[in-house]
Amino acid sequence: MDELMLYHGTNVRFDQVDLFHSRDKRDFGKGFYTTTVEEQASNWAENMYVRYGGDGKIVMKFKLSLMPELSVKIFCGLTKEWLLMIKDNRLLGGTRHCYDVVIGPVADDNTMRTVALYVAGIYNEDMALERLRPYQAHDQVSLHTPKALKSLMYLGRI
Repeated sequence: MDELMLYHGTNVRFDQVDLFHSRDKRDFGKGFYTTTVEEQASNWAENMYVRYGGDGKIVMKFKLSLMPELSVKIFCGLTKEWLLMIKDNRLLGGTRHCYDVVIGPVADDNTMRTVALYVAGIYNEDMALERLRPYQAHDQVSLHTPKALKSLMYLGRI
């Protein structure tokens, strides 16, 4: 059984993860988004607080046990399959896959313009991947089902 230490940056205090309150049209679909990089979560929290106000810059820490019964999709880089998943989820909304957990690169400030132009149909897959090649993206780990949330242990705020 693998375990991941995860961080979630937010501007709102909460004690329980509720998928109902997840935002729609995200990279890997509607879900609870975390990262293995504490600094990245801290930056997300700051961005949310600056944009929307709230309770402050909050970073939460979790441990995820990747149990064999979980359906987990791992993207090992900025690939065509990664681009297609982002396009489907951002255009159509909801969750356009059947995975409990998805792990892969985040479309961040360095890659967002290229991903947006791909989703809009201005770049094709090959053009987008060529423009993304120089970037080393941080990761994101998204949880999409109640079954995934049962494998998530809250460890506190940082």
